[in-house]
Amino acid sequence: MSRKNINTNGVFTRRHFIKSTAALGTLAWLTPTSRVFGANNRFRVAICGIRGQGNSHLRSFAGQNDVEIAWLVDPDSRLLDQRAAETLQRTGRRPKTTADLRRVLDDPDVDAIVVATPNHWHALMVIWAAQAGKHCFVEKPSNHSFYEGRVALEAANKYGVVIQHGTQRRSQQNKADLVRAIHSGKFGKLAVVHGCSSKSRNSIGHQPISEPPAWLDWDLWRGPAPIKEYHGNYAHYNWHWFWKTGNGDVNNLGTHHLDLARWALDPEMHFEHPVKVASLGNRFMWDDQAETPNSVFSVAEYSNGQKLIHSVRNIPHDGYADEVECRYYFEDGGMLIGPGRADRNIVTGQGKTVTVARNEQVYISPEGEVSPAEGDRAEITPGGHQGSFIQACREGKPELANATMADGFYTSTLGNLLEISYRIGEELPFNAKAGRFGDNSAVASEFLRFHEILRDRVGMPEDKEKYIVGPMIEFDGANERFVGDHAEEANPLLRPPRRTGFELPDIGRV
Repeated sequence: MSRKNINTNGVFTRRHFIKSTAALGTLAWLTPTSRVFGANNRFRVAICGIRGQGNSHLRSFAGQNDVEIAWLVDPDSRLLDQRAAETLQRTGRRPKTTADLRRVLDDPDVDAIVVATPNHWHALMVIWAAQAGKHCFVEKPSNHSFYEGRVALEAANKYGVVIQHGTQRRSQQNKADLVRAIHSGKFGKLAVVHGCSSKSRNSIGHQPISEPPAWLDWDLWRGPAPIKEYHGNYAHYNWHWFWKTGNGDVNNLGTHHLDLARWALDPEMHFEHPVKVASLGNRFMWDDQAETPNSVFSVAEYSNGQKLIHSVRNIPHDGYADEVECRYYFEDGGMLIGPGRADRNIVTGQGKTVTVARNEQVYISPEGEVSPAEGDRAEITPGGHQGSFIQACREGKPELANATMADGFYTSTLGNLLEISYRIGEELPFNAKAGRFGDNSAVASEFLRFHEILRDRVGMPEDKEKYIVGPMIEFDGANERFVGDHAEEANPLLRPPRRTGFELPDIGRV
């Protein structure tokens, strides 16, 4: 791609793109609402990032009616050849391949891109796609840091493209039904919701600094991330556990449960930031190269008084079971347990232990009575997450996406804010008093459970371990800045540095 399509901030601009394509007579495709699709209404998509989740997207989109996989984008040359051959065998068409998304954005026949790259690339790819008039399915989180999420949201709004965020639970009817029932007041007034994102993981050890492998385009892999030296824990999965490329499990698996929890808050909170956040945890037990915590407990408070908890516990232990679910506490003492991956013993407010089966969803009344929690039918765009995205693109209606860029922004930046509290925290003794959550019984009981699992099941001694305890920081959502104590430490983390050539435009110039 030529430099004439790059502005002074190193960002692809729609104005330059229109100018460069006008001579080719391809203006019609640039307005999503008037997009003229190709023969047989074919929808042409590029998959960016084709390992793990990206390969799942590749198979899913290839199986949709009248969808063509036009491009595969990945800095791993080995994988490009392999996936292109597999796609040819599966669909009868071999996609073009490249390491550089900007070649795809120069193709006027591409309707949309799918972003399943490392987190540090997500927002910039959304921005570039929007500026080029392409729709975009972006995996969670929609942004690696707060400010880039805001710019990506502005780009989506300005250019009117469809952005579908990869929190696919919003395309699941049972999840949407449950949220609708909570909003209706069927179970009472929601006071606290806890999104649990605990999945067993292992230490990543240490990898030495080395030359990047020949099959990896290191310059494009790191892209916006201001890192110089390569080591084997970056490519391909363990980048999640380094701050300049990932967000730990808070905005990895955790984005799903942050989103489910935030979705259940009163509707007027859906496009508001929390007013206070706090996190504590540490990277316990593992003496490895990674930076992000493997155990972290966080709380966000909203302007209407509702509280959102999020927790991660990655350390395996005897009897470990993934805790991937939401728990909802209501003002009258009732609670609702969402479906999970394992059987669970839940202690009610009356001290009664209730066993909730895997995938079971129950409501426990203030009196301790247990009943199935049935939702009320909610309206979502059908077809699953990929199918609903394609429908929204075909109709040129961003609002048909079940998880819009706005949904992604407010969920992903919630994770960013929680991480910032942790990152400016201080070491304090590992004990139950570290939580400082005594003013809310539901929050206090959830933290005590979190602490006791680490102490009793993982086996961490209280006289030797330390928590990193982040402060309760106030956030001014209108101006999107921390205020009060600790603001000076926290605010720079809203907009961390980027590599030259991959800068973001100012919000007003996107």
